[in-house]
Parts: sequence; C-alpha cells; structure tokens
Amino acid sequence: MRTLAIINQKGGCGKTTTAVNLSAALADKGYRVLLVDLDPQGHATLGVGVDPSKLDESIYDILMNPERSIQEIIRWTDIKNLWVAPSNILLSGAEIQLVSRIGREKILEEIFANLDSSHYDFVIIDCAPSLSLLAVNAMNFAKKLIIPIQAHYYAMEGMKQLFNTVEQVRRRLNPDLRVLGVLLTMVDARTTISREVIQAVREHLKDKVFCTEIRSNVKLTEAPSAGQPISLYDPASLGARDYASLALEVLSREFGNRDDRLSSPEKSGVLDVQEETLGTV
Repeated sequence: MRTLAIINQKGGCGKTTTAVNLSAALADKGYRVLLVDLDPQGHATLGVGVDPSKLDESIYDILMNPERSIQEIIRWTDIKNLWVAPSNILLSGAEIQLVSRIGREKILEEIFANLDSSHYDFVIIDCAPSLSLLAVNAMNFAKKLIIPIQAHYYAMEGMKQLFNTVEQVRRRLNPDLRVLGVLLTMVDARTTISREVIQAVREHLKDKVFCTEIRSNVKLTEAPSAGQPISLYDPASLGARDYASLALEVLSREFGNRDDRLSSPEKSGVLDVQEETLGTV
C-alpha cells in the first residue's frame, strides 16, 4: 500500500483538486485507491459525490476513537476502484480535542495499523491548507508528499517553512518521509508571470518538479459542483489529460519500470529535503 499526502499550507493552490483527480486517474488505471479527506471543509468528499452534511460518521469519529476500524466509515464512490474516508465540519474541532492526547502526532498511523493493507494499492490524503496537527499526522503516516504550487506570483511564499516542517517530521517521527514531487498548477503559459514562475521553480528544484503541469481549465473548476472528478465530468478536457499524465508520472516515480500497468514512464526524481534548500522566486 503506497501512501501519498497532498500538502501545502497555502490555500487555492489546487491541493484538493489534485487529491481528487489524481485518485480518480490512478483508479482509472486499475489501482485500488482510498482517498482520505483530512480537511474540515470536506471538499474532497464532495468532489467524489459524497455530501458531507449527510454523513452519519466521518474520519472525525475514527480520530476520536482510534481503536475503531476506519473501514467502518469508508464509502464507495461512483468511480470504479475509488473509495473515500469522508470528512465534514466536525473535523475542525479535532485539533483542540487531540492536543492533550499522548502520541497525538501518530493517531492516523495507529488507525491505519488496523487496516488490512492489501485492500488498497494507494492511500491519498488531502490535507487542510495549514501546517496543523492533522497535517503532521498525515506526514507521519505518509511515505511520500506531493506539493502543489500555483503558477502565480508569490508561488514559493511559505515553501521554506513547509520544507522545514517536513524535515522536522522526518527527523523526529518519520525517517522514511520524502517529497515525491512538486506540482505546478493553474498554469497559463500565455501570461508572463506564469512563465516566469515556472522557469524559476524548475531552475531551483530541477527534476524534483513533475514534468506534468496542470493547466488552467474551466472544466476543472466546474467538476466539483457535479460531485465528479474531471475524468468523469469531461474526459476529453485539458484537465483530464493533465491528471492522467500526472498519474503516469507518479507511477513512474513510485515503481519505475517494475509495474506492467505503466505505459510511458517519465523521468523519476524523489526530493530529499535534507539536500535541498529553498530560496525565493
């Protein structure tokens, strides 16, 4: 079971869009994917067609009672091979309720220790836009991180803090933690600022940045309102093509040529945060 967390403390960078659509793209390729929504807004839950306001129980209930099985709250979606551990607004209270608990940084790991790992090929975690206790839990449990960066002005703002947090988690909690890649989102190559940000990010992080770029696309912004990933909402759109490409690149970085479901592996590179320093763009 491969574990990936989609994380950035900045909102509006395409984090949830990436979590939902990468999950669906991997499911389309035959992988069994569990999408874990760790954002109290529940947007990833909505994005796969589950209404957070109608949930009897959610990931919040399992975090409060980690002796329970997470399988109790996992929901089927309309996408073949894709399940969701849903979230709702109750999760916003988890930070305060968990802060005094011993081992609070490892609760998510404890929950998944009770899950048969053979059930899923990938677990993809959508984190809230903050470096919160829940985000630390995600980084402690996940093996790899994907960091979306909006191809706009101030794209790298806060990245140094994020990488410092990743390094602290790796040193203190999860020595296996790595950044699988940095993903450029909301790319509009027609604008000067977008081109300049892309150039600066690629020059600084080189092959640690995914080759795939997620282009600005109206259909991507419309799909959540239909409760569908882009691969269902408009499979011929730029967004669907971009996330299908990202899925292939993620698989290439995870498996190289060892998985026969890969058809066009891209260049691989996993970021070791000890060896990288972040400046400003």
